[in-house]
Amino acid sequence: MLLCIAYVVPGFIGRDPWKSADVTAFGYMLELAHGRTPWFSPLLGGMAPETEGLLPYWLGAWAIQIAPVWISAELAVRLPFAGLLAITLIATWYAVYYLARSPGAQPVAFAFGGEANPSDYARAIADGGLLALIACLGLAQLSHEVTSYLVQLSCTALTFFAVAAMPHRAVAPAVALAVGMAGLTLAGAPALATLLGVGSIAVVVYAPGSHSDRRLRWALFLVAVVVTAALIAWSLDLWRWRIVGSDANGKEWQSLARLLLWFGWPAWPLAVWTLWRWRKQIIGRPGHRHLLLPLWFSIVSIAATLTTLPADRALLLGLPAMASLAAFSLPTLRRSVGALIDWFTLLFFTASAIAIWVIWIAMQTGFPAKPAANVAKLAPGFVPEFSAVALVIALAATVGWACLVWWRASRDRAPIWKSLVLPAGGAALGWLLLMTLWLPLLDFARSYGPQVQSVMVVVGQSPGCIQTVGLSRSQVAALQYHGTLKLERAGLQDECDWLIADIASWPASERMVNTVLWELKATIPRPTDKNDHLLVFRRTTAPAS
Repeated sequence: MLLCIAYVVPGFIGRDPWKSADVTAFGYMLELAHGRTPWFSPLLGGMAPETEGLLPYWLGAWAIQIAPVWISAELAVRLPFAGLLAITLIATWYAVYYLARSPGAQPVAFAFGGEANPSDYARAIADGGLLALIACLGLAQLSHEVTSYLVQLSCTALTFFAVAAMPHRAVAPAVALAVGMAGLTLAGAPALATLLGVGSIAVVVYAPGSHSDRRLRWALFLVAVVVTAALIAWSLDLWRWRIVGSDANGKEWQSLARLLLWFGWPAWPLAVWTLWRWRKQIIGRPGHRHLLLPLWFSIVSIAATLTTLPADRALLLGLPAMASLAAFSLPTLRRSVGALIDWFTLLFFTASAIAIWVIWIAMQTGFPAKPAANVAKLAPGFVPEFSAVALVIALAATVGWACLVWWRASRDRAPIWKSLVLPAGGAALGWLLLMTLWLPLLDFARSYGPQVQSVMVVVGQSPGCIQTVGLSRSQVAALQYHGTLKLERAGLQDECDWLIADIASWPASERMVNTVLWELKATIPRPTDKNDHLLVFRRTTAPAS
């Protein structure tokens, strides 16, 4: 539980909204909460969301509305999403636990007894599954953003748990299935919900794990939930064709291969090992639902990764299932493989932690000189900040990592999940150090705050309305939040004294802006992005009355 808290809380507390999906979603939530846009067709700067799911924006807007005045809007928005990440971890643990209770997953009984108790064995495997999920490198950032993808991840985990627990429970799986399928649909993934539901029906029929009468009831309930979710998507016009063409060049396929390689590490190699060791049982015996269910969820996620955009967000949804498969590799994992995982993890995360500490010391003191110079070059204008609280937390996490390494290096460690404790602990350590020691630097590099502050220096604190040309959703959200500016799309308002345009969209069409009437006052870059510039113009001629 302490490990989960150390993983969930950092990233939701004390940081600015980051570019670009994070701040964009936050912008829509603010518009809804303040009543500036309709709830069923939200707009931000006159632009509809890129994703059709409305549930994430509703959650954030409701959180802003009900939060007390002493809680800032960005913190209020993050609280329900932190709960969603916690739900993901809990649902994954219980899903693996109930899958491990399946007869096909239990260890072979010894002739004279002495084998593990079924419940104890299942708990140990579930611990391994949770550690494998936390260890996945691709989970950290995306699971701490207030976007529809975190809602989809938690709802996928709930659906996964529901089908896994069906042979053992009645009420909890039914509620989780209804919430998960409805949430996936309202979060903009009705096709994914349908595919997962159809595959779950096949698992329930082919590998029920319970009596035939219960199997029939669960299959009918699954059909009803899938049909209901499809009807909800149809009534809200959420069905969209998102399959992209296969005209990707070699570089894009190489990027996709790299994504598949690192995003789910180290869960996916262990999952492959599980499938290899259990390959005969997957097809030959219908009772092995502990393999069939996570395999289907993983296949759907990987297929979406290969055929839709953004690829990393699609792959995110398969991590709970991959972690489940990884957990079932632990009973068959050779000692040499476990030692290889331990040594690789120890070297990788220890070196990463040392690098984070060295660069933080360089930012604070100027020594060593080379890392300090690199930070100054990559983030010009950044002024380091010192936080005693962040330092104490980072020191405690580092000491905890050293203790964990000492524990793992000791002999005769019995837990079956011992080979995954260092990957999970290292991932949590790295994320926590980044969100404490490096948080000011990351806020400076990843948020629009410094750029908007420069804009405010030019236009002043009370510029009135400002016309915009070619701004993205994230830029509009950042200007409205950080600068509290009143923005109007060009062509809709002719009485503004200021105009802000993205450099890529200027000069604008004559139907939108008469460029003769505007004088360029400043070109403002994002300090850490040479390709992201805002042009600030002042009207030179009074508007026609």
